[in-house]
Amino acid sequence: MNKDFLCLTDWSRDELEQIFNLTRELKDKQKRGEAHHLLKGKTLAMIFEKSSTRTRVSFEVGMFQLGGHALFLSSSNTQMGRGEPIKDTGRVMSRYVDGIMIRTFSQAAVEELARCSEIPIINGLTDSYHPCQVMADLFTVSEHRDNWRDLTYCWIGDGNNMAHSWINAAAVFGFELRIATPHGYAPDAQIIERAREMGARITLTQRPVEAAEGAHILNTDVWASMGQESEQRERAEAFRDFQINQALLDYAAPDSLVLHCLPAHRDEEITDEVMEGPHSIIFDEAENRLHVQKAIMATLMG
Repeated sequence: MNKDFLCLTDWSRDELEQIFNLTRELKDKQKRGEAHHLLKGKTLAMIFEKSSTRTRVSFEVGMFQLGGHALFLSSSNTQMGRGEPIKDTGRVMSRYVDGIMIRTFSQAAVEELARCSEIPIINGLTDSYHPCQVMADLFTVSEHRDNWRDLTYCWIGDGNNMAHSWINAAAVFGFELRIATPHGYAPDAQIIERAREMGARITLTQRPVEAAEGAHILNTDVWASMGQESEQRERAEAFRDFQINQALLDYAAPDSLVLHCLPAHRDEEITDEVMEGPHSIIFDEAENRLHVQKAIMATLMG
């Protein structure tokens, strides 16, 4: 089994489904109030070069519930912020802690950290991928639909790190994925090509209705991610027809479900009506970041 959690395609379908099985077990134990200290005495370093709400809270609380301890490390108050090479950070941290979760910009930096560390590295988000989030998304769908592997999923919006993670998920699990993005905002062509070589069934379109028609799962993200704030006005114009709203839902399957990784800009990429409506499982999805990441940490560090 892989020692790091950097990208979904590094793992097999069976390995990821084992993580889902452990997630169910740990979530059930928590709901029953049963202790599950699988990482008693273990420590996780959490390195943040990008701001966060859900990632920090879910990992920190998760380590506490597993009987361990989490350390918050910001680049602004560590030597990484003053130019210490990431390979030096990895070597030193390997002698202090039992695992590292890093939320940063460059996927290459995360991969270098993994190469230079003797402890598990977890990708908490990069500009390329967000594997923990898509695992929480799929686990949430599995709670609501037993046939989750056989459903049609669609992504509406930017071809960003979340779109890339969904592409990887389609390659590993084999479900159909449709992606609707404006012209010029498609996902990375190499990531799509690699997924298709693995057997992924991916349809690209510039028409949201084409992606949503008959789909079981609709998913989106903000139009301008962290670091793209200067493009907000330009992106708002490009994405104005790429909103998940009731009109788009009417094209989807009658029992369709809606996901959003949060934070959401309500009434931009998704309407307030849909977020609060009967199709939304967005807050179940947010909760499951905690449970899935506990299973990931326990798998890697236990």
